[in-house]
Amino acid sequence: MAASTLVSAWGPLRPGVPGLCRRRPPRGLWAHARRLPEPAGSGRSVAAVSGPGASGTDRYCLELLRKRDYEGYLCSLLLPAESRSSAFALRAFNVELAQVKDSVSEKTIGLMRMQFWKKTVDDVYCDSPPHQPVAIELWKEKNLDDKAYRNIQELENYAENTQSSLLYLTLEILGIKDLHADHAASHIGKAQGIVTCLRATPYHGSRRRVFLPMDICMLHGVSQEDFLRKSQDKNVRDVVYDMASQAHLHLKHARSFHKSVPVKAFPAFLQTVAVEDYLKKIQQVDFDIFHPSLQQKNTLLPLSLYIQSWRKRY
Repeated sequence: MAASTLVSAWGPLRPGVPGLCRRRPPRGLWAHARRLPEPAGSGRSVAAVSGPGASGTDRYCLELLRKRDYEGYLCSLLLPAESRSSAFALRAFNVELAQVKDSVSEKTIGLMRMQFWKKTVDDVYCDSPPHQPVAIELWKEKNLDDKAYRNIQELENYAENTQSSLLYLTLEILGIKDLHADHAASHIGKAQGIVTCLRATPYHGSRRRVFLPMDICMLHGVSQEDFLRKSQDKNVRDVVYDMASQAHLHLKHARSFHKSVPVKAFPAFLQTVAVEDYLKKIQQVDFDIFHPSLQQKNTLLPLSLYIQSWRKRY
């Protein structure tokens, strides 16, 4: 099976958080972790996070991120306080762009919305943002065609221009200009982009869309129809295995810069926790991309992020 091959390449799976049994968290860590904001739908207010003096636009960005990018929301909470507001605005902007494709039925309308955001960015730098919460807080003609990536390199290029770019901007928010940090951000963004493509496959399939790289599908003799009918054949799992392996390789490369990256940059890279969590889960189900367990939210993610932040690792 594909999974057995990946175990030897990645090493055996370990339950829980790596290193949790070797080092005891400081007093009060568990209490702080339990107080992290809950997922969307919990009804919890974001006022405690944004502070008593937070504006309505602050809260809008927080709520948007909490509902639409919960993992990014949690990671942003662990950034230094002085950088948090900018990071929330930046990620909320990313969410607004990401929602365009799924919220419109015609490409022309989508292009009009993208043009609005392009003009918004220009207006922001002219100190005249429109009266839109994310635009006010913040201060790609994105491909709107429903076409699969031609190859894994095309997917990686897209991830570099989206996920990696978001990390570069987060580093700017943290005041970090470091070549090694940029290299790590590039690989982390590509890993996150590949994982996002995998995670979204069941959703896209329900809308008769498949975006997985065509070169890998052709290599294993898999058609788009195989994914649309949720096939569990070995060839389909091999496609998923190859993509997961590429994402894991990018994580490995990013971590190879660990000793050279400024410690101050580590909070920007906490998204690796969620990426690695998904890769482990998909390995456990033998790369069945449609397994129900992959759609379940990891309730221990806030704690895992907090511990990784405390250990100063990514």
